[in-house]
Amino acid sequence: MKTISNIFAQPRNLLVLLHDTAMAFLAVWVSFYFRIGDAVFSRLDIIFDLAVAYSLIAAVIYLFTGLYRHVWAYVSFVDAVNIVRSAVGVALVFIPLMFLFTRLGDVPRSVPFIGWFVLVVFLATPRLTFRLFKDRRFGFLAAAEAVKPPVLLIGAGDEAAHFIRATQLNMNSRYRVVGLVTATPGRVGQVMNGVDVLGLEIDIDSIIEKLVARNLTPERLILTREQNTRETVQSLLRTARSIGAELTKLPPLTDLRAYDEPDFAPRPISLEDLLGRPARTLDRDAMDALIRGKRVMITGAGGSIGSELVRQIAAAGPSHVSMLDHGEFNLYSIEQEVRVSWPDLDVRPIIADVRDHGRINAAFSSVQPDIVFHAAALKHVPMVEVNPLEGLATNALGTRTVADACIANNVPEMVLISTDKAVNPANVMGAGKRLAEIYCQAADVADCGTRFITVRFGNVLGSTGSVVPLFQKQLAAGGPLTVTHPKIERYFMTVGEAVELVLQAAALGPGRNDRGAIYVLDMGAPVKIIDLARQVIHLAGKIPDEDIKIEISGLRPGDKLTEELFHGQEPPVCTNMDGILIARPRVSAIETVKARLDDLRDACSRQEESAALRVLTDLVPELSRPSLSSGVSPSPRLKAIK
Repeated sequence: MKTISNIFAQPRNLLVLLHDTAMAFLAVWVSFYFRIGDAVFSRLDIIFDLAVAYSLIAAVIYLFTGLYRHVWAYVSFVDAVNIVRSAVGVALVFIPLMFLFTRLGDVPRSVPFIGWFVLVVFLATPRLTFRLFKDRRFGFLAAAEAVKPPVLLIGAGDEAAHFIRATQLNMNSRYRVVGLVTATPGRVGQVMNGVDVLGLEIDIDSIIEKLVARNLTPERLILTREQNTRETVQSLLRTARSIGAELTKLPPLTDLRAYDEPDFAPRPISLEDLLGRPARTLDRDAMDALIRGKRVMITGAGGSIGSELVRQIAAAGPSHVSMLDHGEFNLYSIEQEVRVSWPDLDVRPIIADVRDHGRINAAFSSVQPDIVFHAAALKHVPMVEVNPLEGLATNALGTRTVADACIANNVPEMVLISTDKAVNPANVMGAGKRLAEIYCQAADVADCGTRFITVRFGNVLGSTGSVVPLFQKQLAAGGPLTVTHPKIERYFMTVGEAVELVLQAAALGPGRNDRGAIYVLDMGAPVKIIDLARQVIHLAGKIPDEDIKIEISGLRPGDKLTEELFHGQEPPVCTNMDGILIARPRVSAIETVKARLDDLRDACSRQEESAALRVLTDLVPELSRPSLSSGVSPSPRLKAIK
């Protein structure tokens, strides 16, 4: 009964059912004509009765196979199978039934078999014609296609096939795919949805030359693969610029909303694409299990990392999220976003300074979190260099305050977010973060009741105060882009990668029993900042040193030419987590660290910078900062620092 109600609820279904039933009626007449020719006109009454019976049987079979519910615009192999199945069903019912009543004495034995073939043709032809019309495969429609800008697809996989189909089905599509190039030799010469695979990617220059000769110069090169090496993207950018084309990319197939947009378009290449790293295989079930139903607190919740942590944690189903930050506006912004996106989530904004021992303890006592993510920090190296006491009070002493609050309130787990600048630091910011690592490592090894997980990563693309927003601001002003040194380089990661690393380490760290260890993302090779500047200019459609100048401004206080991920006494160890390494701990006794941090607190309280820096060099002897009053000289690799 549900099938019958579906037919009448959808007028289109009823029309298709009537059409297919009429095709069955007509198939009987055509079958007889093929078999007996003009003699069919002398047997009209018999053939009419048989045609009526045949069409009624067909209508019943269609109800069972659901053939009438298939959308003609997307007719596919599955539909073809169902057409054949329906025709077979009609024949299997018609032949024995007619034999039972008429012995088929007046019907040539070949007619039922001819009828099966004719019915398949009659059912398939209208559907295929409709799809060809929708796909604009007819000549009078192809002329309209010719005026659309030609594009060349890089990659001949599922993503490319999906995009071609999307452009063919969308009458308003702005793209005409004139070919594909592939990295797979076996695909060359094949045809994908009517588009030729023209050759290998390594031969793309010669392929484009041939397209130009045919007056099909691509106006866009479209990357269809989700993962590409940095070298591949840079090479394609050069190729695109050489012909005045734009390089874009398709969103992943998992982003179904993008393909449903009526004005769907490939996306511009971003700086994240130039990292050239494969996607990490993360244990999302473990990450969700860590958060689901828990009370979570994030310090520095209004910052770049903190706000992304809030978003991903909110999406994992916690019972409560406390967002703690010293900046009112940033905290307000992330609170409003969370309340809109997750209206049922219990959230609490807390204005507090991690340096305020009483305020932090009161907040922890009130919230009673199950897990704390400590992202609050002063991170701008030159700013901390000229305000060292503020940097130490926040990055080192503030971390101790949060860690002690976790211990005092029996918080099961705290995650410290650190930086590669803590390795062989050349500035107060990095040394302060190293002090934070030292305290959390010592507390973790001492088994103080809270499990401390430390996560270390490099520069985050697009974070506030980082180089990319500075470049973009300088670019908007017409340049120049300033680079401190032609050889300076940094490790980079996206905000998403950083937060996923934090959540992955938080979920899997406690089970590994690596007390005091530091989790580090394998970020591949470092990127030269001057190359990054050139890419920012290229992505804006301009030419470096011609349209936009690049100037060398000189190293700033605390700058290093190259950052490191591991200290010499922290040999990296592989884990079962893809792309995540462990730095073995360099651990000091917790009581010794506490005593020296007490001295640091007193020096900061008295505003005695020299005393504070002496404590700093005592706890972090590898610190190499030329301006230190203790006279510590830079190591040979840092002599370029002014």
